Amino acid sequence: MEFEVTILGSNSAIPAHGRNQTSQLVSVGNSFLLIDCGEGTQIQLRKFKLKFGRIDFILISHLHGDHFYGLMGLISSFHLVKRERLLTIFGPSGLDEIITTQLKHTNTKLSFPLRFVPTQAEGKNLILEEPMFRVFTFPLQHRIPCTGFLIEEKPGLRNMIKEKLVKTKMPVEAIVSLREGNDVLDSDGKVIYRVEEYTYPPKQSKKYGYCSDTIFDLSLVDYIKGVDLLYHEATFGDDETERAGTTFHSTSRQAANIAKEAEVDKLLLGHYSSRYKDLIPILNQAKEVFENSFLSEEGITYSI
Repeated sequence: MEFEVTILGSNSAIPAHGRNQTSQLVSVGNSFLLIDCGEGTQIQLRKFKLKFGRIDFILISHLHGDHFYGLMGLISSFHLVKRERLLTIFGPSGLDEIITTQLKHTNTKLSFPLRFVPTQAEGKNLILEEPMFRVFTFPLQHRIPCTGFLIEEKPGLRNMIKEKLVKTKMPVEAIVSLREGNDVLDSDGKVIYRVEEYTYPPKQSKKYGYCSDTIFDLSLVDYIKGVDLLYHEATFGDDETERAGTTFHSTSRQAANIAKEAEVDKLLLGHYSSRYKDLIPILNQAKEVFENSFLSEEGITYSI
């Protein structure tokens, strides 16, 4: 199953040096999710020839403008192209009021149903469950309530061991049960066919962790342990470590420390301050701690 993330915006509060504000498009199979929606997100979607009409879910981490100011423009574009499918937006309480107020005062009656689901900035919470994947929120430590997102594949069906299947006259119902990971029992509860004996182990489910704005916080490790790809904000370099703390942001080195402690496979850095035109020093500082660190680049799609 295809599981990818395309970077639409990689800068922090101010667009600069050809970099835009935070937004990402995640595809899981045939489903598309937008994570955060900074100004110009819809322009980026068109620039990179991404079919924004296929987006059914939007995840907003917090109510700082560089993470949601592009939302109303995108909603308006959906309306103008006469979208009819349901759009579901997950975000902090208050976002629904912001949206409905703007719709009210522009006298806009949307052509499609819009559903808002409030998120909680405490603990790990399942907010979306689809046939092929789940989405969880977890708390980030920022100046206002803020959540990270964990997107994980659901375990796929197990493959049968053909040699075993050929030798056994097994009913279809038993095969279905085994592929789903369940032993087949008789009427007395005794095992007839064991999953481990007749199927191969399931393919390891892939996971994507997204940490938008947060101070360096080791408690994040429990939520993102072992993810295949971690996006973690890296607003500053080592030269602004103190400022990172006072503004509740992170340095690239701190992001790398989180990745190392969480034993992730790959780290994507982002949310760069406009003070940095050249990002190579920021990347190198991360690589000193966690070698498999990369700069997120707009228009690039990363497989998970």
